[in-house]
Amino acid sequence: MATLIDTTRAHRHPEKRNRPDTEVLRKPDWLRVKAPGSKGYLETRNIVKSKGLVTVCEEAACPNIGECWTIRHATMMIMGDTCTRACAFCNVITGQPQALDPTEPQRVADAVAEMGLAHVVITSVDRDDLDDGGSAHFAAVVRAIRATSPVTTVEILTPDFLRKPVAAAEEIIDARPDVFNHNLETVPRLYLKIRPGARYYHSLRLLERVKERDPAQFTKSGLMVGLGETKEEVMQVMDDMRSAGVDFLTIGQYLQPTRKHAPIDRFWTPDEFKALEAIAYAKGFLMVSASPLTRSSHHAGEDFARLRAAREAQVRSAPAATV
Repeated sequence: MATLIDTTRAHRHPEKRNRPDTEVLRKPDWLRVKAPGSKGYLETRNIVKSKGLVTVCEEAACPNIGECWTIRHATMMIMGDTCTRACAFCNVITGQPQALDPTEPQRVADAVAEMGLAHVVITSVDRDDLDDGGSAHFAAVVRAIRATSPVTTVEILTPDFLRKPVAAAEEIIDARPDVFNHNLETVPRLYLKIRPGARYYHSLRLLERVKERDPAQFTKSGLMVGLGETKEEVMQVMDDMRSAGVDFLTIGQYLQPTRKHAPIDRFWTPDEFKALEAIAYAKGFLMVSASPLTRSSHHAGEDFARLRAAREAQVRSAPAATV
């Protein structure tokens, strides 16, 4: 059975306009959420708008926006609202971005301070138009937050910096975020269809480079399921991530933004997500979040506290070194 989906966002994706409409599957009960509108949600929205900021919560039509904004957890999306990529799953606008705004780092830092965030997630659009992919701007945002809110922990969700100098990624690593996140998104077999502007092994190598340059820095990556992948392929990606030293894995259900986006192959059940979580922990991840509504920044603050505690427990349980 099909259900209606919002088609008013189709103009955001001119590259998808001529694609045939696809059937949109009716959501199961475990994926239904309340419409946002709480007092906390409105307060967060006012702060974001007053600072002239963009959030991935809105641009990507995240289903958790009502829950997160109620507790003033908003994920800032820097470097504009227009992406140079055209991923088949993403609802962010595609097109030619505007020039970077040099006032943005401080505006983001001011919003973090005003919301009193203990933990903040900063992400961005892809900026293939920039020589460094926007890495210097990303690092400037991290430094501004550090200067304005020194006790706030900072998590970043970065682009892949494909075809950019190695120094681009290194500049962000050297800004010392508490968590460096880059999502692999899907299994290698589906990259050409789902993430055509990216390369699986390049993204994997980026995560590995973080650990090589700063072993103490937490790394994180995420997958969507429901695009046609198999359980065995997901398990192989887990192994690849562990080989790259990834600490934290998130797995969530893909939800189709419009009829022009990649169709949903199937809905994975809550029990299947629990099984994936158990497998991931058995493979050695310090932290795993796997559920139908899991997204990269969902419950990020609480998850970071658990991640840090897991590492501390791991260190305490490690055998003492012998001379």
